[in-house]
Amino acid sequence: MTSTVVILVVGVVLVLTAVYISWRAGRLDRLHIRLELAQEALDAALVRRAAVCLELAASRILDPATSLVLASAAHEARTAGPDEREHAESDLSGTLRAAVEQERFREKLAEAPGGAGLLEELDEAVAKVVYARRFYNNAVGVTRTAQRRWLARTLRLAGRTEYPNFFEIDDTPPASMAAE
Repeated sequence: MTSTVVILVVGVVLVLTAVYISWRAGRLDRLHIRLELAQEALDAALVRRAAVCLELAASRILDPATSLVLASAAHEARTAGPDEREHAESDLSGTLRAAVEQERFREKLAEAPGGAGLLEELDEAVAKVVYARRFYNNAVGVTRTAQRRWLARTLRLAGRTEYPNFFEIDDTPPASMAAE
């Protein structure tokens, strides 16, 4: 009878261990899915911000020099490769800040035909980039922590996926947008 109890206990321990490992693998899989969705949301927010900047540059509301610099920075951000993307997006943020912080920028834009809608789109696009980047970097941190756990490393629960990288850009909104 004692051998039956031992076999039963060993069987229960094995089943519980398998359930735990399966649960950890499923969690890691869900974290990777969350990370992919966050990456897509960040990409969409960055593309949208660049599109609004291009629309603003083409609106003829800004002076020609500002329009040219803003359009160039937005184009670089949209066409940058993976290695240059963080730098190009940071440059777009800086260029956008310089354009928006010009004297009476918001007033001039609000007074121009269609300018109020464009200003609203710009505010939304800038805010979405900030939130999407924070969400993505949070997902990266949680996923990296889960991938570094000894069980995940030992049993290779993450497969051959690499540690995800944080997306670090200067996404500080212009002072006139942050105040609202």
